Amino acid sequence: MDILFEKNGGHEPRPIVLDRRTEGQKKVTTTKFVLLLFCLKKVSPVFLFLAGLVGGGEGWAAVRLPKLVGDRMVLQRETELKIWGWADPGEKVTVRFRGTPYYTEADGTGKWHVMLPPQQPGGPFLMEVNEKVIRDVLVGDVYLCGGQSNQETPIERLVEKFPEIPVSNNHMIRHYKVPSQDVTDGVREEIAGDAVWHSATASEVMNWTSLAYFFATEVWNRYHVPVGMLVASKGGTDIESWISQERLRDFPRLLVDEEAVRKVKESRQDKGSGRWNQKDFDDSDWAETEVPGTWDERGIRTKGVVWYRKTFDLPSSMVGRHARIYMGRMADGDSVFVNGRLVGTTSYFGPPRKYDIPAGVLVQGKNNVTLKLTAMNGHGEIVPDKPYVIRGDEDSVSLCGTWKYKTGFDRTGVEEYVERLRQQKMVGSGLYNGMIYPIRDWKVRGAIWYQGENNAGRAGEYAPLLKSLIADWRESWQMPDMPFLLVQLPNYMKKYDRPTDSGWARLREAQLQAASEVSHTALAVTYDVGEWNDIHPLDKKSVAQRLFLGARKLIYGEKVVCSGPIYKGMEVDGDRVVISFTEVGRGLASRGGGLKHFAVAGEDRKFVWADAVIRGNKVIVSSKDVKHPVAVRYAWSDNPSDANLCNKDGLLAAPFRTDNW
Repeated sequence: MDILFEKNGGHEPRPIVLDRRTEGQKKVTTTKFVLLLFCLKKVSPVFLFLAGLVGGGEGWAAVRLPKLVGDRMVLQRETELKIWGWADPGEKVTVRFRGTPYYTEADGTGKWHVMLPPQQPGGPFLMEVNEKVIRDVLVGDVYLCGGQSNQETPIERLVEKFPEIPVSNNHMIRHYKVPSQDVTDGVREEIAGDAVWHSATASEVMNWTSLAYFFATEVWNRYHVPVGMLVASKGGTDIESWISQERLRDFPRLLVDEEAVRKVKESRQDKGSGRWNQKDFDDSDWAETEVPGTWDERGIRTKGVVWYRKTFDLPSSMVGRHARIYMGRMADGDSVFVNGRLVGTTSYFGPPRKYDIPAGVLVQGKNNVTLKLTAMNGHGEIVPDKPYVIRGDEDSVSLCGTWKYKTGFDRTGVEEYVERLRQQKMVGSGLYNGMIYPIRDWKVRGAIWYQGENNAGRAGEYAPLLKSLIADWRESWQMPDMPFLLVQLPNYMKKYDRPTDSGWARLREAQLQAASEVSHTALAVTYDVGEWNDIHPLDKKSVAQRLFLGARKLIYGEKVVCSGPIYKGMEVDGDRVVISFTEVGRGLASRGGGLKHFAVAGEDRKFVWADAVIRGNKVIVSSKDVKHPVAVRYAWSDNPSDANLCNKDGLLAAPFRTDNW
């Protein structure tokens, strides 16, 4: 853009603007220019003109960043990184990080992104995105933490048990809690709320969730790389809420009624929005009706929006002048346009409609008034015996009489589909859509999954659901081998004096099954750190330490034992059952005396407590009450906290059963 000045007598030089910019180049930072003006000792009319010039027209819009991009954020080290956002189509975007600029521009839909090459760990750093500055950025290892309430237990509950929490002083580990967003009608591109990243200094640590804090502390203490914990969890949720619809195809009852969703969406799309209010819109094929009157009286059978249009000749005394339009009273909500300009809107039945028409809106000759009337209950009304008129200083124009009309949207035909959706109380994917899909481009080192309590009554389907979730998230993050650290359900509820079946035991079995069948997973056994009378046990530190053992082997490549004994097979030897195991480490052992919580049954399927002893790397199980044993169970109850089979590394054996009853 060239600005020349021509002589203007004894007055200020008159500016002549030669604008050679493309449309994409015309978006100039108005703010910076106005600040320049304030620095001047004298703001002349020429400068005021220029301020209006660069700030006028379409205006200037800043780039918008995803909510995850903010101060104190942590980026994953040693992998290509995507930084993305939104802007006006064609807007040029520059991202500067660690001394290097990266250039792009927004596409036709307003989306943009740049790819940063793999970064070495460190920080804090500064990131600039055009005029935006993100401070205190770290590069390290990021973990995605999903699940229900035990994943999001607030750290403030643990301060008495772990007094080191309130005096935490670690600025190199960070936490971000994704706000809840449960939507079943499709994926979202952005997370909800206004959460921010928090460090683990004493002034901020109370914003953390407890398991994330202890896990991040373990990683930092051993490897001294920054850690970011990205927590997407919600209490009382089922696993299927965290899985996409595509991965739930094998579970028909969990699928959203897509036809109903589509029909309801279509019904809510107002065909007239942004079009039918234009002054020169062709309404020649619209039906006619008389105003005022009710929809019922005029034969309009609609539950939704009806658009009305009236074209009229304007008296010359009103051309270009301020006027007022009186639209009586209406049911329920209205928006009134004059020559395409919105002059007023009211959202409910009560008040009289009196709106100002600014000077310059009314023109010589033909003019148009458009009314958008909304009545979701179908009882639309333009109330009679009220004024419907445009009034100027000298003349007025009556708006009563014949109008054109057309339905913008009508929900009458979709009430069936609305009811179908209302009945879908158990469909899945709502939290995946609103909390997982929007963050899929944030690179992570691995995932931590702590959930299952809500699915304990349906344990039979949990293993395939958990495998579907792992595959789903790996696909979403484009990480086929994304490491998954899984927490097996802890002990909970009362103990019984006899062997019993248990939904929680079956759920633990499903978790073990998934971990055994899916590669790059590790399972933390926790049936000794729960609380019988609290579904939210406080000892998240022990859970984090066991998860970290899995991470050391699975993610960081250390040669460590991270699992307790896993059931391998059984042989019946007379009145005894010989149980063999994998993951025995340096050998089998027991915690605190003889083995406990083994049960045995014969053909009658009635389990009794059994004697069990370790022989080498096997366990021999028997009972004087079962002469012909056929099945053994270990730690098979809601609360098997007394079960004590472990390996010599101190890691508990996973609960198991040899039967499939």
